[in-house]
Amino acid sequence: MSTTAESVTPLQRVTRLLPTRADLDAMRTNPRRDLLAGLMVALVALPLALGFGISSGAGAAAGIATAIIAGLVAAVFGGSNLQVSGPTGAMTVVLVPIVATYGVPSVLVVGVLAGLLLVVLALAGAGRVMRYVPVPVIEGFTIGIALIIGLQQVPGALGVHVKADGVIATAVKSVQEWFKHPHWAPVLIALAVAASILLLACIRPGIPVALPAIIVVTLFNLWMHLGAEQIGKIPAGLPAPSLPDLAPSTVKQLVIPAIAVAALAALESLMSASAADAMTVGQRHDSDRELFGQGLANIAAPLFGGVPATGAIARTAVNVKTGAHSRLAAITHSLLLLAVVLVAGGLVGKIPLAALAGVLIATAVSMVSVSSVRTLMRATKQDAAVLAITAIATVALDLVEAVIIGMIVAGGLALKQVAASAAVSTEDVATLADSPADDMEREHLLDEHIVVYRLEGPLFFAAAHDFLLELTRVSDVRVVVLRMAHLTAIDATGAATLADVITRLERRGITVMLSGVRPEHAAILQGLGVYDTIAHERHIFATTPEAIAHARVHASRVPHDPGSAEVSRALR
Repeated sequence: MSTTAESVTPLQRVTRLLPTRADLDAMRTNPRRDLLAGLMVALVALPLALGFGISSGAGAAAGIATAIIAGLVAAVFGGSNLQVSGPTGAMTVVLVPIVATYGVPSVLVVGVLAGLLLVVLALAGAGRVMRYVPVPVIEGFTIGIALIIGLQQVPGALGVHVKADGVIATAVKSVQEWFKHPHWAPVLIALAVAASILLLACIRPGIPVALPAIIVVTLFNLWMHLGAEQIGKIPAGLPAPSLPDLAPSTVKQLVIPAIAVAALAALESLMSASAADAMTVGQRHDSDRELFGQGLANIAAPLFGGVPATGAIARTAVNVKTGAHSRLAAITHSLLLLAVVLVAGGLVGKIPLAALAGVLIATAVSMVSVSSVRTLMRATKQDAAVLAITAIATVALDLVEAVIIGMIVAGGLALKQVAASAAVSTEDVATLADSPADDMEREHLLDEHIVVYRLEGPLFFAAAHDFLLELTRVSDVRVVVLRMAHLTAIDATGAATLADVITRLERRGITVMLSGVRPEHAAILQGLGVYDTIAHERHIFATTPEAIAHARVHASRVPHDPGSAEVSRALR
């Protein structure tokens, strides 16, 4: 006997979100392939973790701690066998203003609060909701994030330190500052790394060239004494778990930023997991488990000095393309990064900041799929508008606000299209009669002052007004028959509008009859008083020919009993 959603206990909900025996069995299937994939992902993740940590304002150590702790926890508890989690560009964009406003310690608290929210969402079963985000919104969001990431790297690529409100203003001010005192070493290093990554991606996709490029430019910077600014000292290990001591008033101020971080983490993680599913055969993620895993990851990472994390699309794609089969690959990637921190932390600190800027510039460029954007721009005007509006809003506003705006615009345009599909058309009465009719009889029937309207599509708030205008224009008519069989949906506004139409027509002495009302629509029509506006309860018919037979009697003004079998075969 199946367990209904209402009978599931809180303990059962939690149990369903925990790792299963199947997860462990999958890790034993082909460990060698997963270990190799984990190595390749670690090579890609190291420079990205360092770069995103610095870009967020929390520092390189925070970025690498996030990749290790969040990556490990999300790999164990998440809902995807292939997802790789850690610091991402999208999350960095959200964290920068939080760091600037409240300081680095506040980011750790935001991460914990966001993690708790994600766990609540998972327990509430909210994972399935995220699948309804339209593709143009996702693509516009991605384009906007790519632009922001690219603009954020301008100061690092130029080797300058400036402060301004907004990424565009910061980039412009950085260029102006650089022209005052030009220093070519950071520029050349950033361009060399970005060009190497992008060129090799075109020639030999899948080869992790970022780390080798960084090693080369780091050695060149040291050997030639170019003077490009370095990352600096990185702790040789992870700090003991702790939380910053913040005043309760400050924690209250961080609730809204935490909601934004949680929303972004949910959106990006489920998008990344869906992308991993699309690149494989037989792999399907569990949305609620993924939210649960990301929630635990965001609770754990800040305890070790890490920043909020999400599923990372770029690293997940590398994981899939290098043959990963289970969670062992993502776990391996985290453990290898931990080994780097323990063994080679001093060497990592000598990497030029401009080299990491080059990595992130290349990442921003590769985030945008030109073919996908071109397809969406050519698909429909609505898709192009949603994509453009979401991209602009992402750069100009908060990321979560941008997604909400994109969803509202997409929803509004979708409603407009659905409303346009609603139609009210007149039909020839003669063609709906019980018996065949010759041309003279048809002409006679058309003179009986009976009009049959066929209602098609949905009748809801977006289409109800036009429906009202169409029907109230009828004139020189004694009976109106409304064919309801082709009405696909009706809401409260549509039902209320229909009741208003019938009332207006009945007041003008025009009898209204309904035919073919669907069972699923009858309850709302009756509940909102539509049936009460009809002159007689027997004016509701199963078929249109029955309604027309009774309409003829009304049109001829013959006295009759509405319930008589000779006149009407009406439904109850």
